[in-house]
Amino acid sequence: MILIVLKKQIRPEKRDEWLAGVKQYTAAVRQEPGNVSFDYYENAETPNEFVIVETFADSDAGSAHVATEHAKNFFAWVPAMIATKPQINYQDIDGAAWSDMAEVSPE
Repeated sequence: MILIVLKKQIRPEKRDEWLAGVKQYTAAVRQEPGNVSFDYYENAETPNEFVIVETFADSDAGSAHVATEHAKNFFAWVPAMIATKPQINYQDIDGAAWSDMAEVSPE
């Protein structure tokens, strides 16, 4: 399982364009056969800071992802959207990407 967390600071004047583009990109990535999940979030305390959390079945699925047309287009488009260099946390892990939290359950 591949787990990738990206943190990006988006240029304030590009916010609307970013939101439209990342929404379209999210839909495309979620259709990839090796994609397990793909979500993006905005930091509640830092305006225009977004985090993308993505998981892929394995490294082959990750390699297939970066070779897609939509990924190539996204990587070419993102530099005009960002205010700073993105940060990445890339983990190649054994097992499932998600498991139930032991400490908390619904009542």
